[in-house]
Amino acid sequence: MADWQEITGGITAPRGYQAAGITAGLKPSGLPDLALIFSEVEAIAAGVFTTCQVKAACVEYCRQRLQAKQSARAILCNAGQANAATGNQGWFDALESALAIAQALNISSESVLLASTGVIGQRIKMDALRSGIPKVVAALSDTASDAAAGAIITTDLVTKSIALETTISDRPVRIGGIAKGSGMIHPNMATMLAFVTCDAVVSPHLWQQMLARAADRSFNSITVDGDTSTNDSLIALANGQSRTPAIIEWGAEAEKLEAMLTAVCQHLAKAIARDGEGATCLIEVEVTGAHDEISARQIAKTIAGSSLVKSAIFGRDPNWGRIAAAAGRAGVPFEQENLQIKLGDFLMLENGQPLTFDRAAASAYLKKASVGAYLQQDTVLISVNVGNGYGVGKAWGCDLSYDYVKINAEYTT
Repeated sequence: MADWQEITGGITAPRGYQAAGITAGLKPSGLPDLALIFSEVEAIAAGVFTTCQVKAACVEYCRQRLQAKQSARAILCNAGQANAATGNQGWFDALESALAIAQALNISSESVLLASTGVIGQRIKMDALRSGIPKVVAALSDTASDAAAGAIITTDLVTKSIALETTISDRPVRIGGIAKGSGMIHPNMATMLAFVTCDAVVSPHLWQQMLARAADRSFNSITVDGDTSTNDSLIALANGQSRTPAIIEWGAEAEKLEAMLTAVCQHLAKAIARDGEGATCLIEVEVTGAHDEISARQIAKTIAGSSLVKSAIFGRDPNWGRIAAAAGRAGVPFEQENLQIKLGDFLMLENGQPLTFDRAAASAYLKKASVGAYLQQDTVLISVNVGNGYGVGKAWGCDLSYDYVKINAEYTT
């Protein structure tokens, strides 16, 4: 069993954090569009960002801030405009946003991190942002995680939130997180944003390492449509308000904290994949027998991202040949005669040889997942073994439905 428990509160569950989410007039829909996360004290900060060569101004801003100082107190996120591919003026808008929220909070602008989501090529509506900043600061509350989660979404159908608690040195330690993302999801750290808060005391170097590994095992292991965003950002704060002894080197306590951080990130990542635009189910791919974890994850992510596999799942067609083909083109060497493929409990290929299976029952398994409870009985499991290695990796995706094209064909019109 996991050495932690799920609790309520999201990003405000850890001690010393407040959040807010308001409608500032940034979105044409009139829905909430400005979120703020605030730590009562300076917090160790870490980030993992998109590797896309076309980066939003907020991504470049955060990279520079975290290189100069690995701490922060506030994260401001606007929805509606991505502020990506907006030239010099987009950069100046980011700087102005950071300065404005810093002045409203009476903190240094160097303690502010930024995130944006929305349409690429559109600047932030600065008049609306300026008017919204006093309102979002006034709305700060230690019970407003849900409001913040609702203010960062775009095409998402549901908000994504989680909080976990464990014990370190006989004191409770909590990690909370919120995320957004539904389309343009194929992170290379899609539009994907995730914010994590923690009240442990941990060194900046360790916290960044933990976050990078957690990202690889969660957000970098999901795909919806194969498109990496200009704005992908994962930002994590650790403010030390649990009053536990500082974790400054690798050991049992660091391992426990990273495991819980990874669990938070994986929950949010799966929620993003399940909420893929037009999706009817979550796909979980587990690959075993690879040379190492990286190789196993690469095969798993290739299968999860295959348009042919995703289409077959949507059509409730147990076409395992598409799974085999995707595994074979992942760029990871393995012997074909070692390949094994299972769909749920249905063994379809063993030692590279096709097996007879109940196709009607396998199709019914796929249909059942499409009507299952959200993130509970709505998961299609694909298990692939490629040999006798120790590498194990997982990836998550979703099926590809007609609605994905409908949603994206007229996104800006």
